[in-house]
Amino acid sequence: LMGRMEEEGDFKLVKTRFYSTSNAGGEAPKCSGESDPLLGDAMDIDDLKQCDTIISCQGGDYTNEILPKLRAVWNGYWIDAASAKRMDADTIIVLDPVNSDVIQAGLAGGIKTFAGGNCTVSLMLLALGGLFKADLVEWLSSMSYQAASGAGQGHMKELVAQMGEVHNAVQDTLHTTTAVEVEEAVRNTPMTTAVRNTPMTTAVWGHPLAGSLLPWIDKAVDAGQTREEWKGDAETNKILGLPDDKRVIVDGLCVRVGVLRCHSQAFMIKLKKDVPLPELEAMLAAHNEWVSVIPNTKEATLAHLTPAAVSGTLKINIGRIHKMKQGGEYLAAFSVGDQLLWGAAEPLRRTLRIVLAY
Repeated sequence: LMGRMEEEGDFKLVKTRFYSTSNAGGEAPKCSGESDPLLGDAMDIDDLKQCDTIISCQGGDYTNEILPKLRAVWNGYWIDAASAKRMDADTIIVLDPVNSDVIQAGLAGGIKTFAGGNCTVSLMLLALGGLFKADLVEWLSSMSYQAASGAGQGHMKELVAQMGEVHNAVQDTLHTTTAVEVEEAVRNTPMTTAVRNTPMTTAVWGHPLAGSLLPWIDKAVDAGQTREEWKGDAETNKILGLPDDKRVIVDGLCVRVGVLRCHSQAFMIKLKKDVPLPELEAMLAAHNEWVSVIPNTKEATLAHLTPAAVSGTLKINIGRIHKMKQGGEYLAAFSVGDQLLWGAAEPLRRTLRIVLAY
């Protein structure tokens, strides 16, 4: 977030005070704009209430503890990366390339609490924004392939450690044995036999991810879903500001894969009517400046529709677009985007700009 704010000159527009829950009084980070040299106490309500706007990246527990106390004496803008308040009636989930009208209406109506959305939902709406804008989506299924970094820094590092263990298991014989023998050696390393209670590096994940996948993210909720899957429907409709009688049904499965950064999604979309494919592609490409429609060819797909192709950028690439055998109203597509940027940093800093301009 700070990196993006520096790149876009956001700090030059405000006077900044950094806060910490554990190092109050310590040296504050340097930024390009005017800022206090020392860290404030993030638990000090009297200090916090001096701010016009607060951006919180401290997590849901902090928000749940501090925000109610702060609201009793403060009417400023709260912009939050955490999910704690997303579904509250007095909170708007922000994704301005998609729901700027909802944000502006909220500001006019006195809303002061804003939250970034689930990263997978945000990436989905950016990729498919043209179809939603045209009111073409009846329902959709999203099968997500989520990177390790979406679970946190420790999870990302442990995946790299697991990758090293896989290589170490076969490095001495990798070029002198058959593929079957390599697979057997990997399968019989402690890392992959951890489910049988032998030692391995799974302190964070609890299970092997390198060379594998984990088809379960977050806790269980009703109807067989995980909470991550539940967010697809709940947050999509709230972001779009849709009333109950116009809700778009969103469902699917969320899977953690052995990728360091960038989430991918495979879509099955039921359209409200049969629209020619070139028109659909034009709608998608025209919706926002970050989305690119990738031709449905092998060469273009492998060059542009992978985590490696978009990592560290704001690009939202969508491809493999084609009508499905179920009928002309059924559309298949695949998208990929950097969830560390669009899932957290970008919506928050863009909301700060919107608040400043209001």
